Amino acid sequence: MSKSFTIAKTNSRNSSSNEFTGTIDELTNMFSYTLDCGRSWQHEQGNVKINTNPRGIKSLIKNLNNSINNSAANGWSNYSYVEVI
Repeated sequence: MSKSFTIAKTNSRNSSSNEFTGTIDELTNMFSYTLDCGRSWQHEQGNVKINTNPRGIKSLIKNLNNSINNSAANGWSNYSYVEVI
């Protein structure tokens, strides 16, 4: 049985948050569109490379945060992902 993790997506503007629970594979499939969008913008100047198949929860959160910042209009998104313990 795989370990289950919980990720919270928070908005810095109004402090709202959503929680998502699942294994690494389930969360990667759930956020595959976000990772693909960030990967499509990684060739632009100032953007970072995105791993669309992370192995750990820290790597998944790092790639999600980089993905939303890559695809944001001004390079910074109001959202951030954190692990809920």
